Amino acid sequence: MTPDYYLVLAAILFTIGAVGVLVRRNAIVLFMCIELMLNAANLTLVAFSRITGTLDGQIMAFFVMVVAAAEVVIGLAIIMSIFRARRSASVDDSNLLKY
Repeated sequence: MTPDYYLVLAAILFTIGAVGVLVRRNAIVLFMCIELMLNAANLTLVAFSRITGTLDGQIMAFFVMVVAAAEVVIGLAIIMSIFRARRSASVDDSNLLKY
């Protein structure tokens, strides 16, 4: 299998994630779509790492996974506070927290 297949798969996954971010209003689904986009970027980094024969892309993918894990922890804490205050996980309700 050539790395071209991995790059096409990463482009498809990134597109699905981007459409999900733009279309959906639920915060949980929004975070899942962002994670899908980050995983597509990781797949691209690993594919280019395989093409060049170095480990640079795999190391960068590892750091992206670490940042994504921290983003999920903080994001879920914010979503839980919004849900407790408004009984909804809609992104549109997040601007109501300032009042």
